[in-house]
Amino acid sequence: MNSRKPKYRPLVLMLIIALITCYGTLLIGCYAGDSTVVNSNSAESSIKDVNVIGIVDPNNNGWPRTVNVHNGQILIDEKPQRIITASIGHDEVTYSLVPFERIIAVGAVSKDPIYSNVSDIVRDVTIISREPEVLIAANPDIIVTSIYFDAKQIEVLGELGISVLQTELMSDPEGQVQNILLMGYIYGEEERAKKLAGEVDSRYDQLEKVVSGVPNGKRPLVLAIASFSNQFYGAGQGSTEGGIIEVAGGVNTAALAGLNGNPVISLESIISMMPDVILITQPVESGSIVRDELLSNAALSKVPAIENGNIHIVEPKHFTTLSFWNVLGAERLCKILWPKECDGITTRPFSRP
Repeated sequence: MNSRKPKYRPLVLMLIIALITCYGTLLIGCYAGDSTVVNSNSAESSIKDVNVIGIVDPNNNGWPRTVNVHNGQILIDEKPQRIITASIGHDEVTYSLVPFERIIAVGAVSKDPIYSNVSDIVRDVTIISREPEVLIAANPDIIVTSIYFDAKQIEVLGELGISVLQTELMSDPEGQVQNILLMGYIYGEEERAKKLAGEVDSRYDQLEKVVSGVPNGKRPLVLAIASFSNQFYGAGQGSTEGGIIEVAGGVNTAALAGLNGNPVISLESIISMMPDVILITQPVESGSIVRDELLSNAALSKVPAIENGNIHIVEPKHFTTLSFWNVLGAERLCKILWPKECDGITTRPFSRP
């Protein structure tokens, strides 16, 4: 965790400068949601002091502008006013960066309060699918979506003049800050992106200060699982849940066991991993059934987490959705693992435009 500190300290300084500059409007927020095109090269509007992967020319604050993304180098002619993301993680980032009226449609999952951190503000937004004809009919200026969007569909949309940008959402703190700053540049909302990135960075730093004082030998083994169709899935190396465990000061026992991603695991593997804490990352109703199953299984009775009843059902939208909202999951897990040390950490939603 300590390796991330030096890289983003300039971000905090820029945030302070921005707050001073906006002092006159601080009571109503520095971000006014203005959709006009700004061509200023001032220090306040530039992100050139932060090395954002994907921005071709950080000195260019006007339009057109160019970015390097997963599907190549894309020219954005003008500030996009009609945005579609077609990805829940991208929806969560986008709704924290742009005025809501600029997002014209969302995927169905973004309306599900179990899995979405923006469900409360997208109730009346049009649901959209990924079929090219549906996307074309919506007449978006731009589609910003995941790396898993179908390449043939991207080609079809491009031929019709609709720019599709595939950006990879990262699960680590530094990657999440990068995601925010790059998407802010894509949307022409650099100032709002810097403010949000500073907020996210600050909350990760607060967690880091707390858990860095805990000796490695005292950190509990934590296993994050979910159960679907009578199968258990564990969160290993590279998983969103695993990253949250590490940020919160736990040791991801599935990663220690050599698991990658979210593979199927057996009851025997749970025994061999011997977790001190088990997290069930699914809704309370189904999660309670899984917890009861674990507690009633005699073969698992000597697993520390089960023997001590240290099993917690946590909200999927904070532990499985790939966006900066993961920090809220880490804050809540910190309070589970270190209730005394994390008592001063206040879990709260993030700011919005």
